[in-house]
Amino acid sequence: MILLSGWRRLGLIDSGTMVEKMFKVHAAGSTPGREVVGGLTTFLTMVYIVAVNPVFLTAAGMPLAGAVLATCLSAAFATLLMAFLANYPIALAPGMGLNAFFAYGICLGAGVRWQTALGLVFWAGFIFVVLTVTGARRVLVRAVPKVLRLSGAVGIGLFIAFIGLQQGNLVKADPNTLLSLGDLTSGAALLTLLGLAVALVLAARGVRIAIFVALLVSLAGGLVSGLLPMPQTWFEVPSFALPGLEIDLVGALSLEYLPLLLVILFFDLFDTLGTLLAIAHEGGFTKNGELPRLDRAMAADSVGSVAGALFGTSTVTSYIESGAGVGVGARTGLASLVTGGLFLLAPFFTPVIAVIGQGVEGGGNPVTAPALILVGILMAGAVREIDWKDFTEAAPAFLTALLMPLTFNISHGLAAGIVTFALVKTAAGRSREVHWLIYALAVLFLARYAWLPV
Repeated sequence: MILLSGWRRLGLIDSGTMVEKMFKVHAAGSTPGREVVGGLTTFLTMVYIVAVNPVFLTAAGMPLAGAVLATCLSAAFATLLMAFLANYPIALAPGMGLNAFFAYGICLGAGVRWQTALGLVFWAGFIFVVLTVTGARRVLVRAVPKVLRLSGAVGIGLFIAFIGLQQGNLVKADPNTLLSLGDLTSGAALLTLLGLAVALVLAARGVRIAIFVALLVSLAGGLVSGLLPMPQTWFEVPSFALPGLEIDLVGALSLEYLPLLLVILFFDLFDTLGTLLAIAHEGGFTKNGELPRLDRAMAADSVGSVAGALFGTSTVTSYIESGAGVGVGARTGLASLVTGGLFLLAPFFTPVIAVIGQGVEGGGNPVTAPALILVGILMAGAVREIDWKDFTEAAPAFLTALLMPLTFNISHGLAAGIVTFALVKTAAGRSREVHWLIYALAVLFLARYAWLPV
């Protein structure tokens, strides 16, 4: 509201002023007040990423302060780009699932240095830009079957939730059964359960900022109980030591990293499109079944990924949480301008975020664990759209979703799904349902497991 009154005094939000001409707020059936509230709402629903994303980046070996700064700047840049380029109330930030793949699949799983992994994110984003500009992206979207997109979302949801359960000390490794229940009486587990209970109750009540509130409750509980150290200061000027300055663009071009590059590209491609269409439906943006300025929105997303890599973070993508802002009336890029501006302020609170990111003594992070579990629940909801009665749909869907958490690797699940889809559809005499690109990817993945080290 302070921001809104300030704009009024400057004469920026009245009809015919610069803001109105730029974002066409009244023409979209909105008001500046709704746009500001919408932008703030979207920020509150997704600000958890400022604390959660650095947990993944630091697991890959990245410095914490740099990870926080890269997360905030990449989100701000891409969201502002969406505001000015496409004029949609859609916010962007490093994507959940893709950050897990960056840390556990590429860096820890495949042994790739985080500098080189950033190079992979950059080149995937660059290809994304080329596909968008040339229109080839639409061909790829039509080539990949819906069942693989849905089961991929389910698998990533299970994977993220599993990481949350592990980080919250709710499950642990066991030499006899591989996994077992963690020590639920430990401080970390109790703090996780507290945050998870808050998140579940608020989500059940339809509270849009459930994840953010749960994170605050967990943080407060950790500080009061002494599980987390009290920050020495709550506010400081960031150092602007960006991890992206160390990006390894040449090393990322190694042929052995091609499958990893394809996985990043695959999920960014469909995560973005699915999010854009979902928010467009909620906000009533579509016209004759088409989303106006779709290419501009996708361009903002793809350029945001390139910029994110240069800042020093995993793949940037559009956030479904933007639907919260749309739900309270946001209809234009003015809302994204507000959201992006708030992300620019977030790095000044790095000391607090650092306390969250460092976790607790003995390992784990009970502050962010509830957020991961709730995000996993929401992503796994795509399972209801899969046709489980059709075996040629159920088999690839099941293997895709199951193998991602079991192998602790998103790419293995995707590879299993693609190969299985091509196999069972062909065996059933339904090869016409398999695009030639899926056959090509199946051969590529089989060759990768046959000749390259896992």
